[in-house]
Amino acid sequence: MDAVSPTIVNLIIFVLAIYVGYHVVWTVTPALHTPLMAVTNAISAIVIVGAMLAAALTETVLGQTMGVLAVALAAVNVFGGFLVTRRMLEMFKKKEKKVVAVSAEASASKMGAKQ
Repeated sequence: MDAVSPTIVNLIIFVLAIYVGYHVVWTVTPALHTPLMAVTNAISAIVIVGAMLAAALTETVLGQTMGVLAVALAAVNVFGGFLVTRRMLEMFKKKEKKVVAVSAEASASKMGAKQ
């Protein structure tokens, strides 16, 4: 393993994760998108905790900056995920019929016009 740089190994893992993630997300049926978003929100919450721990334990300014950036991006991901999940769940709710309030005078005038 000394012949290959650890940076190259990490880059290969990163590219493979992107490839697998792309194919997993695009082959999900529409009925499973809401549960998938819920799991994604949970994973992003775990990423936030890990990023906060990593940012707190680093000693360099660059490490702390990257940790804060990771926390911010994961927080945006969680917030956006909850918005998308809520919007998708509203698609499955039954539509409420709009009730139009009719005044007594309008109904009386309509009754008089029919007679």
